[in-house]
Amino acid sequence: MDRQRKRNLGNKYLVLIAIVFGIIACKKEEEKPILEEELAIVEEPEEILEFGFNLNDYVVKRDTIRKGDSFGVILERNKIGYPKIFHIAEKAKDTFDIRKLQLGKPYTLLCSKDSLETPRCFIYQPNLEEYVVINFQDSIHAYTSRKPIKYVEKTITGIITSSISETLDEQGVSPVLTNKLADEIYAWTIDFRRLQKGDRFKVIYTDKFIDDTIYTGIHNVKAAYFEHKDEPFYAFRYQTDTVKGIIDYFNEEAKNLRRAFLKSPIQFGRISSRYNLKRRIAYYGYALRPHKGTDFAAPVGTPIRATANGTVTESTRKGGNGKYVKIRHNATYETQYLHMSRQNVKKGQFVKQGDVIGYVGMTGNTGGPHVCYRFWVNGKQVDPFRQKLPEAKPISDSLKTKYLEYIKPIKNQLDNIYFSPEDLKQQPEQTIIRQANS
Repeated sequence: MDRQRKRNLGNKYLVLIAIVFGIIACKKEEEKPILEEELAIVEEPEEILEFGFNLNDYVVKRDTIRKGDSFGVILERNKIGYPKIFHIAEKAKDTFDIRKLQLGKPYTLLCSKDSLETPRCFIYQPNLEEYVVINFQDSIHAYTSRKPIKYVEKTITGIITSSISETLDEQGVSPVLTNKLADEIYAWTIDFRRLQKGDRFKVIYTDKFIDDTIYTGIHNVKAAYFEHKDEPFYAFRYQTDTVKGIIDYFNEEAKNLRRAFLKSPIQFGRISSRYNLKRRIAYYGYALRPHKGTDFAAPVGTPIRATANGTVTESTRKGGNGKYVKIRHNATYETQYLHMSRQNVKKGQFVKQGDVIGYVGMTGNTGGPHVCYRFWVNGKQVDPFRQKLPEAKPISDSLKTKYLEYIKPIKNQLDNIYFSPEDLKQQPEQTIIRQANS
């Protein structure tokens, strides 16, 4: 019994000694200086800025407009009642009509960082650049803004081995540049289907980015030089009419490179039926059925372009023509575009060459999707491919001096871009960044 009592007493002493030493060790640990690297480093989260807000301050919910969605349905789905929804809509209507939400367009809800996650702000993006903010976290206000746009100026050179599209594709350049050179700039001066091996080119063009990261393609071509059959062809972009926004390409002597009319009202397509006054059709018993237009076959929805500057005189639907647009270009020339799926212009509207005036369809009398392109000279329908069409409007004498002065540094820039790989190593950097926030 005494032995057991002694053993228990010994265990108690051991526990007591352990506690004492533990306390001393803790005190020593407390007295031990804390090294700097042992300090806990608390970093503020990096700001995530978008639409003018720090997204760290909110619970961010992103979605797209779905079938059946409306401004009210979206907010109600996120626990906002209809009396408040109506109040928000009334306050915002002078800035944005909430009924114009389009299917598939993205929207963002900025919500409170609590258990309720109540929406504080609704942001709608009708396109990549613009966004509409309806802010209702304090007072209700709405506004439209744009994401920052960055334009990066670049240069490229190439020597033709087979085609320009292959030459550009090898360098990873968008095929849009091929189309701009072939269809917009040199369409009337160089036949790109008959380029020769050894032909070469230099181009100064601008790429467009949204928010620094979203590449939206080639914005425009500032200048180009094409050497075809050892003959030089310069092209410089220049705005001749600031009111109507007319931009043309001119050579080093201020001569317009374009004709007054594009060769085709669609960018990609084929001629499926030509102007033919002696046409006979088996379906009608080979009766004479003159065709006073030129048909360009293309898929439904393909954009139809105005072939020249002018004023829309008709945008309607009538009989076998289906939906169509007619444009008067001057006292001599008129054009008409038939069988559209829908028009994109109204009567009385001024359009520029290349503007989209409608879309290919099958309205009226047609056996397949195409646009029937009709051409009038002094009130008489003619074959546009048999006409000696005028050149585009020349630069005015008052602008010519300004133009020649304007292109001097650009021509110098072009002339100092080299073709050979050895020269390219010594070529100065040509990339220039311009920021646009509006």
